[in-house]
Amino acid sequence: MTPMVDDSTPTRPPARSRTRTWAVVAAACTGQFLVVLDVSVVNVALPSMRTDLGLSGPGLQWVVNAYSIAFAGFMLLGGRAADIYGRKRMFLTGLGLFTVASLAGGLAQEGWQLLAARAGQGLGAAVLSPATLTILTAAVPEGPARTRAIGTWMAVGAGGGAAGGLIGGVLTDALSWRWVLLINVPIGALVIAGAAVWLAEGRAGDRRRVDLLGAVLVTAGLATTAYGIVQTEASGWTAAPTLVPLLGGLALLGVFVLVESRAAAPLMPLRVLGVRAVSAGNVSMMLLGSATFGMWYFMTVYAQNILGYTPLQAGLALLPTSVAVFAGSKAAPGIMARTGAKPLAVAGVLVAAAGFGWQSTMDVHGSYLTSVCLPGILMMAGSGLASTPLATLATSGAAPGDAGLVSGLVNTSRTMGGALGLAVLSTVAAARTGGSGGAAEITAGYALAFRTATVVLVAGAAMMLLWLPGSRTKAAGRPVTPAGGRPDRSGEEPVTPALHAPEA
Repeated sequence: MTPMVDDSTPTRPPARSRTRTWAVVAAACTGQFLVVLDVSVVNVALPSMRTDLGLSGPGLQWVVNAYSIAFAGFMLLGGRAADIYGRKRMFLTGLGLFTVASLAGGLAQEGWQLLAARAGQGLGAAVLSPATLTILTAAVPEGPARTRAIGTWMAVGAGGGAAGGLIGGVLTDALSWRWVLLINVPIGALVIAGAAVWLAEGRAGDRRRVDLLGAVLVTAGLATTAYGIVQTEASGWTAAPTLVPLLGGLALLGVFVLVESRAAAPLMPLRVLGVRAVSAGNVSMMLLGSATFGMWYFMTVYAQNILGYTPLQAGLALLPTSVAVFAGSKAAPGIMARTGAKPLAVAGVLVAAAGFGWQSTMDVHGSYLTSVCLPGILMMAGSGLASTPLATLATSGAAPGDAGLVSGLVNTSRTMGGALGLAVLSTVAAARTGGSGGAAEITAGYALAFRTATVVLVAGAAMMLLWLPGSRTKAAGRPVTPAGGRPDRSGEEPVTPALHAPEA
């Protein structure tokens, strides 16, 4: 008797599987929202922090940079740790550290305590953020669905940065500056509880030691380089307080490259940077971050110190830019399916450059519409359109065992570019101001910073035209067949294009 065959098996995944997938996506996106939110949420609270804790001007800038540099410097280590020790474990560890540091920052009584807590937040974010992207790509099959998931992840992350001004303004006005940090505590606890239940553990299967020396070298190198750039504001470019940390930081980064080239289990395998999509995508992301990160800082300070807005008014004033960056990021996957990643990335950067150029015409008596709203919408819509294709390209060359590493590298490039960009643009603004506290001079300094960012973005767009790979297949996230062989389907998750895949 011929056995009956049940051909009615549904083609869609079971409802429980779909629910778990979206729970994973929600946890990943919430974690990313928190770590990006804390880059910008403190901006509108900076004047209140300065008054309450007696911070100096440079100290105020380090409230932002202490987080960003620790975040960027340790993110490669966080990404590799997710591959080795497990993505769920590192997600929970990073979010736990981030939540505890947020509590410490909110309760700080001295300036140094706040800076130490911000650095602790950055370390937690460095462990958490790469895990968010790797658990998302592991949960969503390769192809259009994954591209949409990455677009959502980018949109939520961008929305976190954009919403920081509004959230910080509301909390500072209604409660105090401390709540821009304390708000993370209940949210973090809730996400930790949900992630412990819904997330499944996964790792690349490689139990090599973590390259702690490499992490220390790259973090110290980036931090001292950024410190040297900040010192130019007070000492100039040729003074010893500037040159010593600048040259020392560059030397440490050189030693990092040497150590990585010889290490048995390097934090940053140099072969990864030999993939055109990875290297070009990350350099492009760094240039984009160097301009857009400083935008939130200068715009919130300009709105409060020059236009006379309250923290809440400053947050509300930047709300359209928050909507613009979210809309751009969400629209990017659909546009990218028709145009390819490279054309959309270039177009997005040029739209952002147009906004920065417009913003550079700001003056002391600027109107909200033409000095804040419309140029801000252009800047952030362009950034949103460019970020998703750049992230897709930058992760498209990763083998499964390097997924966490490459995810961490993407975030490192964007965040470190932002920290260095803010340091450079602040120095440019201070040089133009010439130590004057007048509104006209300060505004002229901010305008010069925006003009400098415009030049950086236009140069970045030209570089992207020449360097980014142009394959629509690879950009869309479809499998790329390695030269001379079949697509690799091994491993515990859908495989992204292998490191030896041919370049477009």
